Amino acid sequence: MILAVGAVILLVAVSLLGVAVLLPSEPHVPLDRRRPFEQEPPSSIARVALSAVRTFERVLHGRHVSLFSRTELENAGLRLSQAEFFLLVGIGAGVGMLVGVVTVGPLVGILLAILAPFVGKLVLGFLAGKRRATFDSQLGDTLQLLSGGLRAGHSILRAIDAAATESQKPTSEEMRRVITETSLGRDLLSALNDTAERMKNEDFVWISQAIQINREVGGNLADVLDQVNETIRERAEIKGHIKALAAEGKFSAYILIAMPFGIVAMLLAASPNYMNSMFTHPLGWIMIGASFVLMTIGALWMRKIIDLKF
Repeated sequence: MILAVGAVILLVAVSLLGVAVLLPSEPHVPLDRRRPFEQEPPSSIARVALSAVRTFERVLHGRHVSLFSRTELENAGLRLSQAEFFLLVGIGAGVGMLVGVVTVGPLVGILLAILAPFVGKLVLGFLAGKRRATFDSQLGDTLQLLSGGLRAGHSILRAIDAAATESQKPTSEEMRRVITETSLGRDLLSALNDTAERMKNEDFVWISQAIQINREVGGNLADVLDQVNETIRERAEIKGHIKALAAEGKFSAYILIAMPFGIVAMLLAASPNYMNSMFTHPLGWIMIGASFVLMTIGALWMRKIIDLKF
């Protein structure tokens, strides 16, 4: 009896094993590929931020607000809307006010909150200047790509498209913008001139003028671009020499500007009561205001001396 039961169990096990081996198995596809992508619900902070951005967008809709405009954000390379940047500046103002109130007092907190928009402007200007400097440093490689594409038999638009594909940011973004504008019906020269104006690059103006002259009188545009590239590289070498010669003057200017603040900070750290009369007496406030005015004049003067035009 026991042998019969064992034989039946063995037969069933062998049959199940055969069925498992012979029947086709389901493909081993991950679960996230067999089901549609389901985005996780946004967090509470994300919902609050999205609601605040939409509120700012409704407030700014229909109003020509020049502060933190879309052009400034694009020049800085930020993929943010005007409302989103306003929200960031507002958050920075709130944090600055909180830090000022907690560390020093309400007056300093209000001052830091007022300075937040100016700091936002400075940040946009710094990012835009850095982006333009990067574009200027990539200009030689861009010209090589354009001349190489033209020698390969491509049109100027196709060569610009290839340069947009092969280049790095911000050159790729600007070249792609030129292609997009021309595909929408805008003239190529106008798009190139706008790029030169947006990047504040005199060398790129030469490229636009070379393309314009070639379209009017004909000729080998690749050779013209090579000559422009050689001229731009020589100018870049001269720029490097001038920056190296002016570096000492710039460093001295930075030290002279930072020295009064460093001395005040050192005095406050060594003897906090030493500067009390400067901040409590009206004559002290007058002296502080006059110092800021004189320092501003001196900083502008030194900047004029070391900022060489060529």
